Amino acid sequence: MEIKEEKERFVLLNDEGNEAGEMTWSNAGPEIMIIDHTFVDPTYRGQQLAQKLVAAGVEKARKDGKKIIPLCPFAKKEFEEKPEYADVLRK
Repeated sequence: MEIKEEKERFVLLNDEGNEAGEMTWSNAGPEIMIIDHTFVDPTYRGQQLAQKLVAAGVEKARKDGKKIIPLCPFAKKEFEEKPEYADVLRK
């Protein structure tokens, strides 16, 4: 599985290069990223892939000096369960 960044989304590609999942965000000004959607095809669930998509968003926020508002229920749960993401969570 490969994660590729496109405009305001990370795409999860399977070994054949087909889309298997995505995480999308919107930018609210230069300092805020709003994660609004995370999806993994049911065929690939249970492999921690959605967690990897959110982690990619966290890394991007750190690299770009942004804070994240996790609106998507899955991303919100990830932020609640992972204190190591606190540095990029918009309070």
